Order: sequence, then structure tokens, then C-alpha cells
Amino acid sequence: MNVLGPSLAPYIRSSRTLKKYVTPVAHWYANLMGYRKMGLKYDDLQVEENPQVQRALGRLTPRETYERSYRFKIASNCDLHHKPLPKEQWSKPEDDKRYLQPHILNVIKEEEERFTWDTMTVQRK
Repeated sequence: MNVLGPSLAPYIRSSRTLKKYVTPVAHWYANLMGYRKMGLKYDDLQVEENPQVQRALGRLTPRETYERSYRFKIASNCDLHHKPLPKEQWSKPEDDKRYLQPHILNVIKEEEERFTWDTMTVQRK
């Protein structure tokens, strides 16, 4: 299992019926989590102590790094005042894109490739 955990998303997206029923529940759950009320994105919730996530964070562009730290600063301020942001400043679902996931997947692929090359045995003919 990788850092992102198991996912049923590809299976659900492939079935039109499942997608029709699961999508409203997914949007409801995302709103219930409350991270958008603090101005955060879903990938801001990744556990940073994980080595794969640490390497992926190092691969972000300076702009993405700045925006991430700014979102954390705003969320900390909201937490300090015990109030969410005004509704017009909440993160919108269409802006909540997975900006860190591609980097994490690349790191995991590289680690798997490195492991394969490191454990390769050479056989003589």
C-alpha cells in the first residue's frame, strides 16, 4: 500500500450508475470535512512526516509552495480566532485540485524502480 492509500475512484468513475450515486455523497462529505471553510485544499491534509510526501513537497514549484504556506497561514489564523473564513473566501470545489498527488505518485514509481534495479540479479550465460 502506498502513501495515498487504496482507492475505489477509478472503478466508480468507470461506472456511470455508481458515479451518479456516489458523486453527491462525495461532495457532501468534502463539505462536511470543513477544510474548505479554512481555505485549504485536499492535498494540504497529507501527512507531511511521510518520506514520500516530503520528497513530493520538494518538487513543488515556488508558486505552489508559496500558495500552500499562505493557505496554512490563513487556516492557522482562522483556528486561532475560532471562526471559519467568510463564505466568499472558502475554497471552491472546482479549485480543489490534487496538486500534490502527481508528485507523490512519481516519487512512489521512482522508489519502486530503484528497488527493482537494486535487487536485480545478474546471471551468466
